[in-house]
This record gives sequence, structure tokens and C-alpha cells, in this order.
Amino acid sequence: MRTLPKRLKKGDTVGVIAPSSPPDLENLKKALPFLEELGLKVKMGNSVEAKNGYLAGTDEERLADLHAMFEDPEVAGIICAGGGYGAARITDRVDFGMIKENPKVFWGYSDITFLHTAIGHYAELVTFHGPMLASDVGKEEFHERSARMFGQLFAPFELHYDEGISTLIPVSRGVAQGELVGGNLSLLRSGIGTKFEIDTKDKILLIEAVNREPDDVDEMLNQLRLARKFEEVAGVVIGDFKNSDPKRPDESLSLDHVFDHYFKDLGVPVVKGFKIGHCEPHFSVPLGVMAKLDATEMTLTILPGVE
Repeated sequence: MRTLPKRLKKGDTVGVIAPSSPPDLENLKKALPFLEELGLKVKMGNSVEAKNGYLAGTDEERLADLHAMFEDPEVAGIICAGGGYGAARITDRVDFGMIKENPKVFWGYSDITFLHTAIGHYAELVTFHGPMLASDVGKEEFHERSARMFGQLFAPFELHYDEGISTLIPVSRGVAQGELVGGNLSLLRSGIGTKFEIDTKDKILLIEAVNREPDDVDEMLNQLRLARKFEEVAGVVIGDFKNSDPKRPDESLSLDHVFDHYFKDLGVPVVKGFKIGHCEPHFSVPLGVMAKLDATEMTLTILPGVE
């Protein structure tokens, strides 16, 4: 089992970093009062305002921020400002031993998926798949339910997802328990063949994506299939696939057809329709804790992510 980070409490300081692309600084500024409302103080990473093309500073600067926030005893948790691209460029130089010695809340999604997978495997730490400051919190459409999901960082409680939140559709029936892993599908695919490859054996796999047409999703799922990632998976949680409708429907398979092709005969529970990913509301989840997926009752239950 992975280490649970200590819960946050009012008065704690959280570090804000940008391991990937430059965040929208205006949106980031708008998001900071939300953290203050949670009773948190903010320490900004040195590279958050830096720009190096499509990266938030050099690889060295972004890596230094990540390390500094984990090493800083005054920082109780780390929240990513945004995603984009770039986290994977620094992952092979991350000091996972240091992170393992300094376990704390680490929160983000999208491109941060690559770090989630690596930290979970090599630092054995539970991390959190949730909305980011500039990408989500600082926008007008940030949903009240998304905001409430930050409460799981302050007290250990089970998360329960049912059809009261969104319509859930079974692709394959069954009930399974396992450690919840995964995140953004394109980042899971990009880890295949590397030392940061996702381990899906006996796990419940979460997948989500944005701006990917059905043929792109098909390609990524097929690579996971060929890498044998579905052979011993316990179950699959299909999150939000925003902006994934084909631009030319008459020349494309539907996304539902693609999911059916890979999952309908998998023999384990697979459920689609979860509001997890690039969506509002965004149901935040801890990665690396035990979960139960019930494709008959249409429920997902997840154990607490903090101690």
C-alpha cells in the first residue's frame, strides 16, 4: 500500500508549481482567493511565471521547483497551476527517494498524470487527480462541486460516486476492487515502454482525455491493449472525454463504438460517464488507494487519500 500524505489544516502553506506549460497568470491570480478561503497560505514556485516556449521555464527550473516544494518543511502540500506539456521531460531526474522521505499532498491532472504514475510507483505516495489553479479554479465556470472536492485534503473520508452526480453507463458488467490508478489517456500511452509505464495488474484504471477524436482514442487504447495493460486489469473507470466528437461523423466510428470494441468483452466492470477530467464539475480522486467499482449498482467508492 502507498503512503497516505498528512491531511491539510487551516493555516498550512501550499506550494504552487508549474511542471508543464506556462499557466494563464490572470486565471492563476483569480484562483488564489479560493485557497485563502480554504484557510491556506500560498508559496509560489520560482518558475510559475517563467516562459520557455511551450514550457514554464527550463527543465532545470521546473524540476528545482518540484524538489524545493517537497523538501521545504513549511510546505504541507503542492498544487499544480496547470498542465499542457512538459512534466515527462523532467520525470527521469526526479528524486523519488527524497519525495518518499517527505510525503505530502500532490494535486493536479492532465499532463501531471505522468508525475502521478511515477511518484506512485517510485515514491509509493498517494497523489490526487483534481482541478488545477489556472486551468480550472480561476475560471468563471469553476463548479461548486469541484470546489467541495478539495475538502478531502482536510479530513479522511470515503468518496462515493453514483448516478446522482452524472448518468453512468455500463460497458461491461461486474464488481471489482483494486487500487485506483491512471489519469489522462495520452500520458498513460506515452509512458508505455519506459520505466514509468502504468501498472494495471489488479488495479482499477481511470482514463480521461480532451480534444481527442475517436480515431486518436482508438490508437491510444490499442497501444495499451498491445502492451497487455487490459489483460489483468480489475476494472476501468471511463472519465470525461471532452471535445472528442468526430469532426466528420460520417467518416468516423463513434467514441462509444471504440469503448465497446476494447471493453465490452473484457470480463471486468467497465463504466463510462464519470465527471472526472477536463470537465465541470470535476470529481477529484486520490490515486493509489483502494476503490470498488460496481457496474451493476453504478457506483464507485474510494477510500480516503489522507491520514
